Amino acid sequence: MSTHELYTIPAELSTWDVEMTGAARFSWEYDDGRDRMLALYQKGKDKQWDSVKRIDWDIEVDPYDVLGVPDTTLAIHGTPLWERMDQRQRDEVRRHNASWQFSQFLHGEQGAMICSARIVESVPDLDSKFYAATQTMDEARHAETYARFLQEKVGLAYPINEHLKALLDSTLSDSRWDMPYLGMQVLIEGLALAAFGVMRDVTTKPLPKQILAYVMQDEARHVAFGRMALRDYYRNLSDAELREREDFVIEGCYLMRDRLRGQEIWENLGLSRQEVGEAMECVDRSEYLRLFRALLFSRIVPCVKDIGLWSPRLRQAYADMGVLDMAGQSLDALMRQDEEIADRLDAERFAREEKERAEEVAGTIAAAD
Repeated sequence: MSTHELYTIPAELSTWDVEMTGAARFSWEYDDGRDRMLALYQKGKDKQWDSVKRIDWDIEVDPYDVLGVPDTTLAIHGTPLWERMDQRQRDEVRRHNASWQFSQFLHGEQGAMICSARIVESVPDLDSKFYAATQTMDEARHAETYARFLQEKVGLAYPINEHLKALLDSTLSDSRWDMPYLGMQVLIEGLALAAFGVMRDVTTKPLPKQILAYVMQDEARHVAFGRMALRDYYRNLSDAELREREDFVIEGCYLMRDRLRGQEIWENLGLSRQEVGEAMECVDRSEYLRLFRALLFSRIVPCVKDIGLWSPRLRQAYADMGVLDMAGQSLDALMRQDEEIADRLDAERFAREEKERAEEVAGTIAAAD
């Protein structure tokens, strides 16, 4: 089935072409590199996995209850708009919300694949090229995984959100080699990683938990890669150059914050214009979504601070967004947790499969007797 048949809003049949500028840089130094970067590259090679084999696609998914979370997580729950809805309409609200979230994950992963390929092309040092090449494969696998989940399990998809599209456009069209790092590795990947983490921890459904945990195991390395490369580079930039990067971060964070409102969900549920406005007021007032949005910056804010973009002006922007407190998060601790959760899921699955095989063998022996 063509993905275009699943879209709630007609998506362009032609490709979205982003005009890129800047140089493709070759390096003739093949001998040495930064030990930390080469260690990350080795880890990237060691941790490659196959989504067809590692994920249990036989698990059933209810498209009207994809994550198995309470309805209280929906912005309109308990409001007059929710009370006026019948069961079919409420089911569609759940399905569209989940579809929209995973669709934006999918489009973001394709953006990450293109950005990491752009990094391979434009970054001047070879050790970064090596790692970015492994990331390009990671992102291809993630896009493949989310596309299959939407097509086979949810049966509904949304086009790319205009705010995410705008940030990808400005990230890819900039000629400076560090901007794909800043736009993708720090902002888009950082926010996605936090969103994956919240959903991984709250879902009660095994298939989305597997997918989110395994993708996060990779994404944690990607954010570490961006931190490492940009921290080294930004130490040597002038105040004017740093200010330009801070302007980009501030604008990008506002785009990411506005993307989370998801207005297109409510516009495609068959609601009247008045009801769409009512739903958006609920979104803006929702205490759950306010906390959710704040948590989504838990990976971005400490990363921005770590790479050296931490002027009073930037701190004030984060204070205005209500996320400045996230600066104290430990990215290394979060990355270790992401690794451990994925490894634990693997261990649990392998133990279960081994037990099932042992029971099957025992049953066969008993039948023979």
